[in-house]
Amino acid sequence: MSEQEEAEIRLEFARLKQDHADFDAAINAMMAMGCDPLQIQRMKKKKLAIKDRLQQLEDRIIPDIIA
Repeated sequence: MSEQEEAEIRLEFARLKQDHADFDAAINAMMAMGCDPLQIQRMKKKKLAIKDRLQQLEDRIIPDIIA
């Protein structure tokens, strides 16, 4: 992987990490306000998709080394 590709992956990782934190804060606020449970569930699903994407990017950045 070139340095440019790794830099792009790290940039996307940082952006998604912030999105994940934003979703977490929004979900907590929605739960505190008693919003529609279906809307909260949708937000949680989007948050989980972001978490899955973060894991994929992390796997690309950190090589799998068998010791």
